[in-house]
Amino acid sequence: MTSTMKWITGGIEAFLGIPLIGGFFIMGHAWAPLGFMAILHIITLLIALNAGKSLAGSILGIITSVVGWIPFVGMVMHWITALVLITSAFRGK
Repeated sequence: MTSTMKWITGGIEAFLGIPLIGGFFIMGHAWAPLGFMAILHIITLLIALNAGKSLAGSILGIITSVVGWIPFVGMVMHWITALVLITSAFRGK
């Protein structure tokens, strides 16, 4: 379950990090995707905590959801978060 949630959140983070497209998607929905992602990252964090798996990607995702509204910083944070989550899911950690 943890790996599945990390794949899902990592994939969405990768989409949100696409230059212009991710930004327009976030702004077009009044920044609601950032709140939605924060909730998904908290759920993933709780599942990973319960399973004894790595928490780094989920914690980074929560931080990204908070600073994601800043244009360039948000884009780079989405890239980093996607990379950390997908790598963690691939390794099964």
